[in-house]
Formats: sequence, C-alpha cells, structure tokens
Amino acid sequence: MTDIAPDSAIKPAATILLLRDQPEFEVLMVKRHHQIDFASGALVFPGGKSHERDHAATWNQFTLGFDAFDEVQRPLRIAAIREVFEEAGILLARTPEGEMFRGEAAPMDIRKAVDAGDLDFLDVVRDLGVRLDLTALTVFARWITPPLTPKRFDTWFYAVKAPEDQLAACDGRETVDAEWITPRQVLSLADSGQRKVIFPTRMNVQLLSEASSAGDCIERASRRTLVTVLPRIEDRPGGRVLTLPPEAGYGDVAEPLESVM
Repeated sequence: MTDIAPDSAIKPAATILLLRDQPEFEVLMVKRHHQIDFASGALVFPGGKSHERDHAATWNQFTLGFDAFDEVQRPLRIAAIREVFEEAGILLARTPEGEMFRGEAAPMDIRKAVDAGDLDFLDVVRDLGVRLDLTALTVFARWITPPLTPKRFDTWFYAVKAPEDQLAACDGRETVDAEWITPRQVLSLADSGQRKVIFPTRMNVQLLSEASSAGDCIERASRRTLVTVLPRIEDRPGGRVLTLPPEAGYGDVAEPLESVM
C-alpha cells in the first residue's frame, strides 16, 4: 500500500461496487442529481463521506467482523453500507440466524431521515434486529483526490455480492436513478457521450470489466496488492495529463487534464 501523509483537508469516504451475476455480470450504479455540487448528473457507484456516527463504539454490538478490522476500516465499511442503504435501499446485513437480510430494509422516509442526520443508522439496524456484515466487503481500490479541486477525498472502494430479494430504488435527492448495468455497457455509454462517467469511476469500471463474474471480481481484488492511487499531473508534448501509478493495475494511463476537470 502506498504510504500517503495525512492531510486534514482530505475527507475519508467509502464506495460500494454491488455485484450480481443474474441475468449477467452487472454492477449497481446510480445517477447523481443534477443539482449536487460534486459529479452532478454522473453515473457513479453508491457512496459518500464517512460521518462521526460511523465511529460509534456501540457498533460492535450491531456488526459482524467488528474486531477483525482496525479503527480506520470499521467506520469506512459502516459508511459504505450506510451509503448504499441511503441511496439505493440495499442493506448488507445478516439476521440472528446468520442468513442474509432479505426484503425491503426500510421505507423511503426512513432512508431520507438517516441521510439528513435526523435518524441514526444504528437505530435502524437495531430495530431490524440484524447486524451489518463488515466481512462481506472486499477492498477493491483506494483513490485520493489530487489537489485540483476545493474538495478532496480519500475514497475506499469495496466489492460485494448483492443480497438476494432486495430491490434497488434511488433516494430522489442525491440520486435520481439506480440501475444494474454491465461494466462494458458503462464504458460504451461513456465513450459515446450518452452518459457522464467521471474519471475515477471510469477507471474502476475498466478494472471491473476484466472480471467475468462477481466471484471472479472479488477473488481478483483479494489477490491484488493494494496500491493507493494519487493521480499526478505531468506536462507532456501534447499537453498536461493525469497519470496513475503503473503498479496500481490500471495500465499505462495518461488522461488529458481537460477531460477530467
């Protein structure tokens, strides 16, 4: 893992690649609301910033795998699960019998209350009598926003198989659409200009497209050496480009800077 010096201006964030194999290998993506200040209108994975409540010590009673992770990974994984709950209505949790939670996790008003901070996500989980499954998440990638914009994030990407019998539905505030789509379709839509897909998302969809199934993706991610991606700006004969660490697994990337601004 690349060692990155801490920076208080860089906010921790978490994103989920929710995967399924039926009817084919697909990933859940959501369309950002056009009035959101970051990546407005873009097709993205569900995710967002880690919040203070994600760090509550009480989560040890309502999670599986709490002691298996450190004080960095625990809140990030809780944040990732909370975000996909808020944005798509999917809950990655297990019942007291050890079965994956199925069915509707909560009505839209509950999801919106959690998103607004008016209701604690922990209380929702407690009332459902389930535990979040932190062990279900496999680290897929880690990206840190370069110093190009006022807002910077240290984002962890997690891959996980989607639970059965849960329907994805957008929240209507941060996201206006939720759809299952193949990685190759995402790349095709981005190349044709039919969909807006921001650079980090496109790079990770490209990496995702190398897998043949949800299980294959998770296995590849678990074997891959995690290299923190901090894109760098380089001046080249054709203009300024954004480059990625070659050992990160994305190939030789030199993206024209104007295409990612």
